[in-house]
Amino acid sequence: MDRAAIVHENFLRRVAAQDFPAGNAPAGPLTQTEAVGLYRAQCLSRALDRQSRAMQKAGQGFYTIGSSGHEGMAAVAAALRPTDPAFLHYRDAAFQIARSDQVPGQSPTWDILLSFASSSEDPISGGRHKVLGSKALCIPPQTSTIASHLPKAVGAAYAIGAARRHRPEHADMPDDAIVYCSFGDASANHSTSQGAFNTAQWTSYQSVPLPLLFCCEDNGIGISTKTPQGWIAATFQNRPGLKYFSCNGLDLFDTFRVAQEAADYVRRRRKPAFLHVRTVRLYGHAGADMPTTYLPKSEVEAEEANDPLLHSARLLEQSGAMQPEDALGIYTDTCARVARVADKAVTRPRLKTASDVMASLIPPARPCAPTNGPSPEHRAEIFGSDLKAQSEPQIMSRLINWTLTDLMLEHDEIVMMGEDVGRKGGVYGVTQKLQARFGPDRMIDTLLDEQSILGLAIGMAQNGFVPMPEIQFLAYLHNAEDQLRGEAATLSFFSNGQYTNPMVVRIAGLGYQKGFGGHFHNDNSVAVLRDIPGLILACPSNGADAARMLRECVRLAREEQRLVVFLEPIALYPMRDLHEAGDGGWMQTYPAPSERIELGEVGVEGDGDDLAIVTFGNGVYLSHQAQKALQADGIKTRIIDLRWLSPLPKDALTQAVAGAKRILIVDETRHHGGVAEGLMAHFHETANVPLARITAEDSFIATGPAYAATMPSKDSIEAAARRLMETEV
Repeated sequence: MDRAAIVHENFLRRVAAQDFPAGNAPAGPLTQTEAVGLYRAQCLSRALDRQSRAMQKAGQGFYTIGSSGHEGMAAVAAALRPTDPAFLHYRDAAFQIARSDQVPGQSPTWDILLSFASSSEDPISGGRHKVLGSKALCIPPQTSTIASHLPKAVGAAYAIGAARRHRPEHADMPDDAIVYCSFGDASANHSTSQGAFNTAQWTSYQSVPLPLLFCCEDNGIGISTKTPQGWIAATFQNRPGLKYFSCNGLDLFDTFRVAQEAADYVRRRRKPAFLHVRTVRLYGHAGADMPTTYLPKSEVEAEEANDPLLHSARLLEQSGAMQPEDALGIYTDTCARVARVADKAVTRPRLKTASDVMASLIPPARPCAPTNGPSPEHRAEIFGSDLKAQSEPQIMSRLINWTLTDLMLEHDEIVMMGEDVGRKGGVYGVTQKLQARFGPDRMIDTLLDEQSILGLAIGMAQNGFVPMPEIQFLAYLHNAEDQLRGEAATLSFFSNGQYTNPMVVRIAGLGYQKGFGGHFHNDNSVAVLRDIPGLILACPSNGADAARMLRECVRLAREEQRLVVFLEPIALYPMRDLHEAGDGGWMQTYPAPSERIELGEVGVEGDGDDLAIVTFGNGVYLSHQAQKALQADGIKTRIIDLRWLSPLPKDALTQAVAGAKRILIVDETRHHGGVAEGLMAHFHETANVPLARITAEDSFIATGPAYAATMPSKDSIEAAARRLMETEV
């Protein structure tokens, strides 16, 4: 007999015999009517768990991870408002059910069963995943809550305070809301969660508003690894800037009282708190997991004897709210009703085609109020002496700075955040003067934690802001890349487009810096970004293109709710000359604020038909250097600037190389996993001409004289082009 059946039979037998586990008498502000309502939510959560397992056994359900043992979270939901954004632990069905009771017109039984059945009619994910979530209940879906959702919860809480000071057009959270974020005791040890706790404390310590309630559901075990007894309390009771509350999650009355106190503290003080809820875990971790394979049977049975539904039946009797036979009747009626509804849910349609599955990868466009931009007088006041310089050729970093200034002038909802972006103006001066121009609320100097930077951006995006987080170097992204892959990019997919994370992530990257840093400040690995569905990856090669492309990136985020990464080639920030010292060949004047380069538009320079060089970033600069010698040898070339690294602008590329007799790809990323692999495949499929590629080696980047030894150079491009010219066409 499986553990779920044992727990079920134990409940029926013990309630009928009034054989209840010991516990404190009911105490606190929870009324009898409220207590009965929460018990009903608990019974529904348990019945859904049982039905999920039955559906999977019958081949009509596809994934089970239950909430049994955590039914006390219904009382936490009752202590909050249904307008408080809730980032939920995957064991929080009882929370969602109890919150459904606070909002008219909800049907949690039907909705959750559709999710179990992976039906395309599931109102949150459209059949893409078994997730908790509801737009109507302010519960964004969390698909892998092993701590990855905590940084964005911090960001969302910060966004509430920021919106009180400056409310964006698409703000969604009430000014008096608090953010709720729950997780397990094992997840509390994850480095991501520890970073989020530290960020919340760091923010609170400086008296910056952060209305955030962390909730640790402590069942004492993570899959098969036990949490040391007393560990959560010992590590969270005395953290500066984080108020600690604790309750017994098996006791509805105690949980409601303490959760209400914690929520009231956060709402009044606008400071974060930590709610420690002690629970049990029934049935094992998930699916067919059998806890008796790694725990003594006596321990499993002791947990089962502490079934929170047994405690609730006892408390209801002791409070005078309900007799045991009535509590038993609610339980059995609920189980029967869920089984009846499940018979209908499994008949509902499911996703069938790739296009069905992928339909929500690209979020829906949203209407935005038209912006007229600043008056000429206001713009002149903001730019000051920089305005006159805009008619003169400038380096890339300065043109990006002016572009950011114009964008922030035009769109009040843009906020920037990152290490050193404010007072210092960035490592390379790209964000200089912006904090003086727009204030610290819009130019946020963060602590040194990339996960927290991206989490802040994700959370603020969910409250109507258009964040532009800066990752100081591409190499720094890799310890935080799951915030883009597992959180920002998946949200539209798993919410059927109901929740989105529009933002433009600015990253200084790629190689060729002569005097700074080796592999940790020079990184030519972009594979992880190109591998994220729905993410747009842009990379300019010169200042004028950077300005025009950055404006398009902001439009994509603001109007089309896209997740965009804008990769800025560090070595080209200060580049002035192209062929000779003092020639100024790589500087441009500032394009008019209305000029944009649209997504998918490539750059073409020259019309030579002997050779098309397809490249991007630093490769464009080096290819222009090589082009001079090639042209002198009579090789007629054209240079195609890819600009958009993901998704590849295939149609534009095909058109750009039309008529060329040979194609050379110059790729400064690595040979394996680099951009050239996709380009070679595309041209092999579409262009019947000789192809060749030159790439970086599969190596990290060195410091010192060998800083560029592993990557393409002017000379190696010339040599590759001449070899290709020897190929018959």
